[in-house]
Amino acid sequence: MAAVNTPRLFTVTDRRDEITATVTLELQPLDDQPLPVARPGQFNMLYSFGAGEVPISLSGSINASDSVRSADRYTHTLRAVGKTTEALARLQVGDQLGVRGPFGRGWPMDQLAGKKVVVIAGGLGLAPLKPLLEALLADITHYGHVQLFYGGKRPEELLYPESLIHWSEKIEVQLSVDQAGPDWRGHVGVITQLLASAEMDPDNTLAVICGPEIMMRFTIQALQKQGLPDTALYLSMERNMHCAVGHCGHCQWGPHFICKDGPVFCYADIAPWFFQREL
Repeated sequence: MAAVNTPRLFTVTDRRDEITATVTLELQPLDDQPLPVARPGQFNMLYSFGAGEVPISLSGSINASDSVRSADRYTHTLRAVGKTTEALARLQVGDQLGVRGPFGRGWPMDQLAGKKVVVIAGGLGLAPLKPLLEALLADITHYGHVQLFYGGKRPEELLYPESLIHWSEKIEVQLSVDQAGPDWRGHVGVITQLLASAEMDPDNTLAVICGPEIMMRFTIQALQKQGLPDTALYLSMERNMHCAVGHCGHCQWGPHFICKDGPVFCYADIAPWFFQREL
């Protein structure tokens, strides 16, 4: 228990500005100990000295061969929306912070094998899905077909534009924005409009979803209309996580602890609570 409660000292080895108020930090431990295995969909607790600690999903794990399972650095994409995340977003190369993790249950990689995989992201929700997409692309022959549906407010608010171009060379990528100028060539409107016209085989398709909760609600309804069963839908949830090991109770949601039982859930396991907005 002491190990998971004690932040490990990391240094910022790279920093990239992304969209508005959003940065990606590459982090490397100061000691020589190997990093724990990080699975796509898991999160770390990032600690800013004098500010506090927040849960941030992994947006990548890096080593010389780009293997997610044997990384010597973590990457996190975060948005400055409060005291702690604002402090983290101000970090520069060479600055230090504390890291605990990785924690939680990630995306169901074993269940995805051999299936058509539909990846659906909204806004900053692409960040927790990035390691999943990179894992799928690294072993693409094990999956029937991979599609990415990604929506944002405006074209300039879409994350990872270079990665989107790279991914589109290997998988189907469909983009949607709420507002766009005359130069935009993609879809304008909500992402569920794209899903309504997508071809899906309910018997051989799994969908993974991450984004604002309201977007995920409408996305689940759109996928259900396409015939996908609740057991074929996976989503990443966010709540006020503090301890990250299911002890403090801050992230309890019905019978579940988001930090321990999630953050990735099969929708069939959480359907009774998902549309109860007071939870």
